[in-house]
Amino acid sequence: MTLPPTIPLLGFGWNDLLFLVLAAFMVVGGLAVVLQRDIIRSGLAMIFCFAALAGLYVTLGTPVVAGAQVLVYIGAISVLVLFAIMLTQTKAAPRALVFQTQALPAAIAAVVLAVLIGLTVVSTNWPQQAATTAVAAADLAAKLFSAYTLPFEVVSVLLLAAVVGGVFLAKRERGEAD
Repeated sequence: MTLPPTIPLLGFGWNDLLFLVLAAFMVVGGLAVVLQRDIIRSGLAMIFCFAALAGLYVTLGTPVVAGAQVLVYIGAISVLVLFAIMLTQTKAAPRALVFQTQALPAAIAAVVLAVLIGLTVVSTNWPQQAATTAVAAADLAAKLFSAYTLPFEVVSVLLLAAVVGGVFLAKRERGEAD
């Protein structure tokens, strides 16, 4: 049995429905990141948000970018952030939000940013069909490891330094408490 090209009751395609579901997951994950009181749960919500973004990349026809999203952001950055939080956070830290005094300026900045984004979306002349510029994975890999080898290595050393720094801070705090 094959599915019809459009959803019978809604009138739009299955890809559009998948896009809306993934976008809703991403918005819910983003809200969970900023509204959670526990920083570990915020980090897990960030991973959920990155996974929804990888799904959006797949629906847009770029599985290489989706794979890079999973490997780099979920596999490296998110895990690094969670480990840094777990290693450096003491048990005596306050569980309440620390930046509650910045709520009003943050709300004003969010409204201004939303208005600017809305004005940009409304005033842009969007093309009727997106351009299709597919890049093969082999071409992307050849470019990454030939022309961009130095930036790739610099980022890897930076991530390694962040991990070593987090471990050093965690060890130092334990030593001072003893």
